[in-house]
Amino acid sequence: MTTPRVPRSYLFVPASRPERIGKALSAGADAVIVDLEDAVAPDAKAEARAGLSAPWSGLRTAAQVGGVQLLVRVNGADTAWFADDLAWCRAQSVRQIVLPKADATALAALHAELPDAHCHALLETAAGFADLYEVARAPGVTRLVFGSIDLMFDLDVADDGEPLHHFRSELVLHSRAAGLPAPVDGVCTAIGDAEALAADTARGRRFGFGAKLLIHPNQVEGVHAALAPSAQEVAWARRVVEQAAAAQGAAIAVDGKMVDRPVLERALRIVAAAPGPAATSA
Repeated sequence: MTTPRVPRSYLFVPASRPERIGKALSAGADAVIVDLEDAVAPDAKAEARAGLSAPWSGLRTAAQVGGVQLLVRVNGADTAWFADDLAWCRAQSVRQIVLPKADATALAALHAELPDAHCHALLETAAGFADLYEVARAPGVTRLVFGSIDLMFDLDVADDGEPLHHFRSELVLHSRAAGLPAPVDGVCTAIGDAEALAADTARGRRFGFGAKLLIHPNQVEGVHAALAPSAQEVAWARRVVEQAAAAQGAAIAVDGKMVDRPVLERALRIVAAAPGPAATSA
């Protein structure tokens, strides 16, 4: 049995439009987030949950067959809809949860109600980042997610570039320290702008993010391409791995630069992420 790929792309779809979920599952994204929070109006939350109940089993089966991770973003722990969302998740055996405005208090509330939940913690408030050490290590947390737009509002900053760089690095640092996969970057709101999406995704990759939130199916291909290692990186990595294997533990230099264990490990990661046959460790 093969190990499932850690998702690179998480495509949002409104919970109030169950007919779109099946289409989202076939859009090529690695994961689909059914959104009960921002995508559903306050007076339509109950109707959205009710409308999902009948098709949910079939959607879950379709996701499993397609190898797509299916998650539900519930409403925040500080809202009037949180308890009902969790009750619906319990009734439908939903375990993959995206928790908005995650902080230590919210995660404790989720764990108390759904102790078996696997939580993608969405960091989008000052309170959440202040609790980041605890959030990354909280029971049930499986990945950290950057809610960049909401954080901009919370901090009253108008630029999603340099003012948020500290928070990007913090997510990467705490993910690594807690043994979590590389975090998920926030959305690119420029739908239809391939260059903006590529630049936004490439920035996240430089910071160490391993995935991205998407708001439209046409963003899937661009995100996957921007997160993939370039042809030049793959060629370098293959040279490193091949020469290290041939050296049988002896010191080597590739392209005029010494290769020590961290360099070899990086090369192995790149080769593993590249299409085609994977290399074995030297």
